[in-house]
Amino acid sequence: MNLRPAGAEASFDLADLHDKAFDRPWTALEFEELLKSPGVFAVLGEAGDPAEAKGFILCRSIAGEAEILTIAVDPAARRRGWGAALVEVAAGIAAETGAEALFLEVAVDNVAAVALYQASRFAKVGVRKGYYPHPDGAKDAVVMRRALNT
Repeated sequence: MNLRPAGAEASFDLADLHDKAFDRPWTALEFEELLKSPGVFAVLGEAGDPAEAKGFILCRSIAGEAEILTIAVDPAARRRGWGAALVEVAAGIAAETGAEALFLEVAVDNVAAVALYQASRFAKVGVRKGYYPHPDGAKDAVVMRRALNT
């Protein structure tokens, strides 16, 4: 398991992983633009020789708070610790930037992701009604928070 910082040069890898993980994937151009934004950072997880992308996390840290914008793990690599490792590295980077807390939103019905975040010391702090668009009707998001630098 190799975790490394990823910049705009990794936009196509990030978009490919996002496409494998989500019904509404982001494009390489969207990742490239986000990675140029102040306070935004990404960590890419790779394994094998040659290195193959297995997952990534994209975050923003600004004004003492950080947010997980998205995280994706290749479905073929799930349940092998990639998500937890990416969250831990991102939390460390966010803390180094001076963030006192790390936030995220997750669909209420995404049981696996909620369990990952709870195991990673996140706690539910709210709900955003109708946050995620869905063909069957908008889905609520759980807002979660993890204290940093404590």
